[in-house]
Formats: sequence, structure tokens, C-alpha cells
Amino acid sequence: MFSKRLTTQLVSAAAITFMVVGGAQAKDFYKMSTISLPTPFALNTTFAKIVQKYNKGIEIQINATGAAPRHALDAANGKTDLFFGAPSLMFLMSKGKAMFKKVKNAPELAKNIRSIFNYRIGTYNFAVYESSGIKSLAGLKGKRVFLGPPVGVQKVVAAQFIEAITGLKMNKDYTAVKLGFSSGWQAFQDKQLDMYTGASNHPAATFLQLTLTNKLRFLGAGDADWNSPKMKATMRIPGRTRAQFGPDIYGDNQANTKPTQTVAAWVGLYTRKGIPEDVIYKMTKSFWEHIDEMHSVAKWAKKAINKDNIFKSMNNKLHPGALKYYKEIGLKIPAKVM
Repeated sequence: MFSKRLTTQLVSAAAITFMVVGGAQAKDFYKMSTISLPTPFALNTTFAKIVQKYNKGIEIQINATGAAPRHALDAANGKTDLFFGAPSLMFLMSKGKAMFKKVKNAPELAKNIRSIFNYRIGTYNFAVYESSGIKSLAGLKGKRVFLGPPVGVQKVVAAQFIEAITGLKMNKDYTAVKLGFSSGWQAFQDKQLDMYTGASNHPAATFLQLTLTNKLRFLGAGDADWNSPKMKATMRIPGRTRAQFGPDIYGDNQANTKPTQTVAAWVGLYTRKGIPEDVIYKMTKSFWEHIDEMHSVAKWAKKAINKDNIFKSMNNKLHPGALKYYKEIGLKIPAKVM
């Protein structure tokens, strides 16, 4: 049998070895929540890869399920660390409106959220099959459409845009199906829906794939529509700007003959107030110092995600770690986000 003294020595040695090995492998784990739309999914996953590549002590675990409002509430309550959000989402949360109407302390919870940077998620794309015979948004009367997840900001924006142009009210004049992004896209591919709405930069891989074998038409606004009181009220919500995209982006199978006028949406990467300053500083610095790796992911990335867009439509405070980095590199920072 081992002597008591030898046993003590072995246990002590094992403990020291464990601490040394454990210390060498120790990492700080952070949770990131994203949605499955092409632009935010590509950005968030690439952000995580870049941060982990240049910060061996940081690991980011990604959750790509659920909707952005839920992610914002989770972050505010300390249940996730990084998440996809938007100026419009933060506005509604801070006011306790729309999907946050039943969350009594939503305005207080919004104070726990901090920004890292903004970028353009793309345009709102209202797509129909040319074979459907639908030529304008007014043609949606009586149809089944996907506007966005049941509690997502996209659904709110899309419904307001359609009503401002046509007067059609969601779930009165047409049916907005209750599906998530992935299931909504699948239903549209299976031709179980009359219209699919998705926000993306062009050319989007999803539409590129679908137009290989199908003719699509994108619906939008006319010049006069932007001057209506309802449209002006819709566009006052932070994170929305007027935009258009060309009729030939998807080749011969894009049925449009003129540019499609629609809404461009600005979104961002957010975090919670309690993450240490040095952690967010390292993440922010690593990402922007290796932004070329982000730009290599897709053709649209360089125009959507760059230092000129960091503060675009930003309507809440920067995290101190991000602020430190932007001051360090000499960016002109709006006073309202400092």
C-alpha cells in the first residue's frame, strides 16, 4: 500500500499538473445569438471566427435560432453576451412598443444593451414568382405571405411598408404566415406561399439559387409613395433609409424591367453592459484589424460592412471597449453614442 506521505505527494502533484494544464487551456466563453438571414449570419459567424483566431483565450458559442427581440431580452437579462440587433429594435424596446408591449420593464432592460458597430443588412426584398401574376404590392390582397418571424422587427417594418403603399392591412386583407426565416424560405421554395420577404444585400445567394430555375419579380414602391403621411411615419423609425436595386442583378430570370424601390435596413452587433471593457476592446480591435477576412466572405460585404458605416443610424450607447478602440484609431464618433 502507498504510504500516507506518498499518497499526499501524488495527490498534490496531480493537482499542480491539472492546474498547469487547465491554466494553459483556459478560455473565456461567450454566447452569441444571431438570426439565419444571410447577411447577419455571415457577419456574426465570421466575427466569431476572426475573434477566436487572434485571441486564443476567447471562445464564442453561436446560437442561430430564435428571433432578434428574444435575443435582445436575453442579453439584457445576462443570458447571452453578443447578439444581432437593430436601431429599430432598440427604439421599440426603449419605448415598450410592438413586440415589447407586453414586457413591462422593456424600457429599463434596454438600458443594459450596448452597441459594438452597425452595418447595412441590405434591402427589404418582396419576392414573388412571375407565374403568380402578382405585379405590385396591391396584388397581395387575399394572398398568403411571409413577412418575417411572428415577433421579429422585419414583420413590423414589412407590414408598415405594404400598408403605406397599398392601404392593405396585415391579417385583414392578406395572411402573414407564422413561420421562422428558414421555414418561411422553404415554404416559398415549395410554392406554398405567394410572397417571401427577406432583407439581404445583393446578390443574395438564396435568390441566386432560386433564379437558376425560376423567374422572380421583386415588388416595391413608386416615386409618389414616399411622400404619403403613412410612409413618412414609417421611415421615421431609426434604421430605415430609402433605397433601390437594379432589375438585372439576377439575370434573365429577374422579371423586373426597372429598379425596385424599397427600404434599406441598418442593423448592428450588440452586447450587454456587463461584459468587461478589455474583452470587447479585444474583439472589436481584432475584427477591424482583419476586416479583409470579412470582406472576402461575399461580394456585398465590403460596401455593407466598413468603417464609414459603424455609426450609421446608431441610437444607443457604445460599449466602453468598442469606444476605446474607435477613439484609439481616430474615428469621429457621434456624441450621442459616447
